[in-house]
Amino acid sequence: MDDRMSNVDPKLLELLVCPLTKGRLSYDRTHNELISESARLAYPIRDGVPIMLISEARKIED
Repeated sequence: MDDRMSNVDPKLLELLVCPLTKGRLSYDRTHNELISESARLAYPIRDGVPIMLISEARKIED
């Protein structure tokens, strides 16, 4: 994975919330995704831009 894509501005992360639950997000460096634990969704980050669309999110399976 390209290191330029694996960093998320911490200030941006503080502002973003899950569009479904309005809950906090955490950053998963391994998959380069923003994780909503409450919604069990992972939002991708493409070219350094978080894609905050529910239709683009990956469902997190247990």
